[in-house]
Amino acid sequence: MTSLSQKSFAQAIKERRTIYALNKQPTIDDKKIVEIVKDTVLHVPSSFNSQSSRLVVLLNAEHDKFWDFVLEILKPMVPEDQFASTEQRISGFKGGYGTVLFFEDPEPVQALQKAFALYAHHFPTWSEHTSAMHQFALWVALEAEGLGANLQHYNPIIDRKAQEHWNIPMDWKLTAQLVFGGVVAPAGEKEFKPVEGERMFVHGAKV
Repeated sequence: MTSLSQKSFAQAIKERRTIYALNKQPTIDDKKIVEIVKDTVLHVPSSFNSQSSRLVVLLNAEHDKFWDFVLEILKPMVPEDQFASTEQRISGFKGGYGTVLFFEDPEPVQALQKAFALYAHHFPTWSEHTSAMHQFALWVALEAEGLGANLQHYNPIIDRKAQEHWNIPMDWKLTAQLVFGGVVAPAGEKEFKPVEGERMFVHGAKV
């Protein structure tokens, strides 16, 4: 698959899918993965230029360790008769190559709340928007390099364990986990609900 620089951004968006069947054979090396994550952090916009997103990249054994932690925490929480399916699901995530943890740092958000009191109640929501933009941009960028990915939300149950183990500030808020790796099997056919008149509305366009 061509890189993002060799295809239009619109095409990369169209090709991005949720891929669960992943393996530990990435299409690019670790250096390139880190470079893509760095570019995401540098260039994705944030509310009021807060730059509040914090991304933690877990590769190879560190990726495996994260999903071992998740399973360890889930085991006493999941009914025994349901644990086998849970274990299989977590094993699928562990079967990927890496995981990116998306955090939001509350400090710049709180600073903006003080600086712009009129909008103070909006900034936590806008922080979530900032994180979402980082998640989507990175997902598309990895897909453009031929990597499959899926977005998970095992927060808040995994937060403390991950933050303690990887020395992540405890006041940071974990919002999502992007699992990625080589593609074993593509996603199925995608179904689209109607767009025009139901999900998109246009006014003033020149025909």
